[in-house]
Amino acid sequence: MTNQIHNINVIAKEKLPSPKTLKAILPLTQAAKETVLNSRNALISILDQKDKRLIVVVGPCSIHDIDAAKDYASRLKHLSDDLSDVFHILMRVYFE
Repeated sequence: MTNQIHNINVIAKEKLPSPKTLKAILPLTQAAKETVLNSRNALISILDQKDKRLIVVVGPCSIHDIDAAKDYASRLKHLSDDLSDVFHILMRVYFE
């Protein structure tokens, strides 16, 4: 008896690049860095109750269509800007 699992839904396997390789290929831009740092600082302030906004985590379950995901992110950014005095909105996604 074999202990291997046979997955009939797997068409192919492809080795993913390491985080180090990805960082070399896709360096972090200053704008992206500022976005991450500003969001982290906002979250800390909200969790420390120094900021009265609510944290809202939203997003599609997973991304299959990159263009649709970019459109969703763009629309969510506009909504986030409009509601920023009440909510800190975070987009959460899984890539498939």
